Amino acid sequence: MHMARKLGAFEWTLEELHRLPDDGNKYELVRGELFVTPAPSAAHERLAVVLTEILTDYARREKLGRVFHPRAVVRFQGSEVEPDIMVREWTTAPVDWAEQPVPILVVEILSDITRRRDLGSKKDFYHDVGVPTYWIVDGDTRTIRTIQPPHEDVVRTDTLVWHPAGTAEPLTLDIPSVFRAALGA
Repeated sequence: MHMARKLGAFEWTLEELHRLPDDGNKYELVRGELFVTPAPSAAHERLAVVLTEILTDYARREKLGRVFHPRAVVRFQGSEVEPDIMVREWTTAPVDWAEQPVPILVVEILSDITRRRDLGSKKDFYHDVGVPTYWIVDGDTRTIRTIQPPHEDVVRTDTLVWHPAGTAEPLTLDIPSVFRAALGA
């Protein structure tokens, strides 16, 4: 149900995006293109839970920031997206989404519906925003693609080491264990 819509010169705006109904779908806007995503699958959410637990422990231990989920947004130059998971510095002042710090890490969990946009429009968007690390988690292939511009993308199947600036210790993920915990054997 990819509902990107561009009709001729028509492009969606943030004002139009914010008028859409709260109907259980996730609405995102990237450079005038609207993306509508229905509720995620159970497998998607299980992966999100396992990764959230790991990232929350690490972020807390390394005083890196907090872990955010959909409904928390990245807003930049008229675009607004809701990553599946993001780690961002914690700010004490209540500020608008556009004024929030750039996420340190964005994680998107692929589905048949989101695959093209997560690997295309949203990947480019996160690069333009200045997100230093982007993971694309693929439950079908049990891989995690790491994107850290200006380096080439790397698809990982065994171990992922993430060592963000300012941390004493890296996070080391045993990728097969992550997928086993979320999806079973």
